[in-house]
Amino acid sequence: MMTGLSRREVARIRDRLLDSGEDLVGRSGNRISQVLTGWHVDDEFTDDEGQPKDLPATGPTGSLSALLKRYAGDLPHGALRKEMLQAGLIEERGRGKLRVLKRDYTYDALDPDIVNQMSVSLHDHATTLDHNLNEERKTPRRFEGIADNIHVSSRSARTFMKLVETRGMDFLNEMDGWLSSHEIEESKNASGREARLGVGVYLIYDEL
Repeated sequence: MMTGLSRREVARIRDRLLDSGEDLVGRSGNRISQVLTGWHVDDEFTDDEGQPKDLPATGPTGSLSALLKRYAGDLPHGALRKEMLQAGLIEERGRGKLRVLKRDYTYDALDPDIVNQMSVSLHDHATTLDHNLNEERKTPRRFEGIADNIHVSSRSARTFMKLVETRGMDFLNEMDGWLSSHEIEESKNASGREARLGVGVYLIYDEL
């Protein structure tokens, strides 16, 4: 899964919310990322091919208001919609509908959610390095690589950042799809054994 929720987590939250009315969404991740993920994987907001639908602004089901109610909790929905429009995450279409443009949200400010994300990222990278440096490890080396160059003009930084953002997100979307398709259904998970599996991508930028 990426910053948002996995398909199974989306289903679990959806079902428990509908059954009990409990506000579970606030427990994990950034609300905007959860809204975007829900828009992409929740059956109520996707078409027969699994693509996110253009949603009407209001309505009891299949609307932006229904999506925000499910995944944004008690945050002001009007302010959240405005922020998503300003951030270029969604756009207004004809006939009062809205289209989602991105699957994940890139944080612009330091908040508790990104602090938690930073700690998870540092832990994951350190765990991989520790595993690879352990000469007594019993499992194969984990992939860990870097592509960098100290002789690149600083004028190319903005272009490279955009390239990494675009290609990196394409790669993560592909990996997220693979992971989602290989989730174990709880009803078939007789052994009870699961693993957290994933990959991270980050930009390197040092001014020399």
